[in-house]
Amino acid sequence: MIAQIWRGTVSSLKAGGYLERMQTIALPEYLATEGNRGAYCFHQEKESVTHVVMVTLWEDVEAIKRFAGEDFSLAKYYDFDPEYLLEMEARVQHYDVLAGSSLHPH
Repeated sequence: MIAQIWRGTVSSLKAGGYLERMQTIALPEYLATEGNRGAYCFHQEKESVTHVVMVTLWEDVEAIKRFAGEDFSLAKYYDFDPEYLLEMEARVQHYDVLAGSSLHPH
């Protein structure tokens, strides 16, 4: 399994609108992609800026490519992102997952 991590920052004044779009647009798209094993949006407000971290779990590189395209290390942005994000990082990070736990009973 592979974890993909993306980070962004938004003004806390706009954070509610941004997080709503993440909940209604981005997370459902991640979860609907074949090979996705989970998608989580973490957020924390600090000094009038809200830090957002997206962690998604994937079966393999091919699953990530179904979501992000052939160059899967490029960050995928939505049309609404420029309206909210203070900066737009070009790349995401990937980590191999050695072990984990499931939210679902076995």
